[in-house]
Amino acid sequence: MTAEERQRAIVGVARRSGAVQVTQLARDLGVAKETVRRDLRVLEAHGLLRRTHGGAYPVESAGFETTLALRATRHVPEKRRIAAAAAELVGDAETVFIDEGFTPQLIAESLPKDRALTVVTASLTVASALAPVDDWTVLLLGGRVRGSTMATVDHWTAKMLAGFVIDLAFIGANGISREHGLTTPDPAVSEVKRQAVLASRRRVFTGIHTKFGAASFCRFADVPDLDVIVTSTSLSTAEAHRYSLQGPQVIRV
Repeated sequence: MTAEERQRAIVGVARRSGAVQVTQLARDLGVAKETVRRDLRVLEAHGLLRRTHGGAYPVESAGFETTLALRATRHVPEKRRIAAAAAELVGDAETVFIDEGFTPQLIAESLPKDRALTVVTASLTVASALAPVDDWTVLLLGGRVRGSTMATVDHWTAKMLAGFVIDLAFIGANGISREHGLTTPDPAVSEVKRQAVLASRRRVFTGIHTKFGAASFCRFADVPDLDVIVTSTSLSTAEAHRYSLQGPQVIRV
């Protein structure tokens, strides 16, 4: 197996599994751990993987995006803490937008159920979970349904959002960086997220530590557009401070 074939195989495993480990790859490929580490450095330089301690995970791009089912198996305790902290920020909001994705789904489940609320979402999963709640109005945005995320996109979705003024939006992204802002691989998804940012009075970004420093294909917002960032303590204090200097409050849980 050539280096190029080996690296292609590594990317394939990472995309199927959500992450790879140096020790397991070395065993499966029959090469030294240092060879795998060298391959990971090359793949990171090409923007295909991001290295972690002992392994790497795939970078989402225009040609690749993880499914909702896979996201529901990774960093779940971290995502639950973030979702619970984000839900506490509802305050006196009467209308809330909830983005597509697994963490937003957890936010939806954590919202206070003791008062009337109007929830706007593109996520079929969120809509079905919240529709039975008494005194809540759930508005599911129409459009083309993406099978990977079970959420609606395209101009129908964005046009509906453009007609609303929303008190609070919970926004997700595939990557967030101080240089490139909030990004996502799919232009259709990007347009929906961009419109949600424009339609909302307050904007809360929620994401695990691996989102930070990553950049995908389509930018839909900048860090100063956010009021609050909610992430975990896995993001360093120093890095959180750098983001806060651009405007948003950063909450680490």
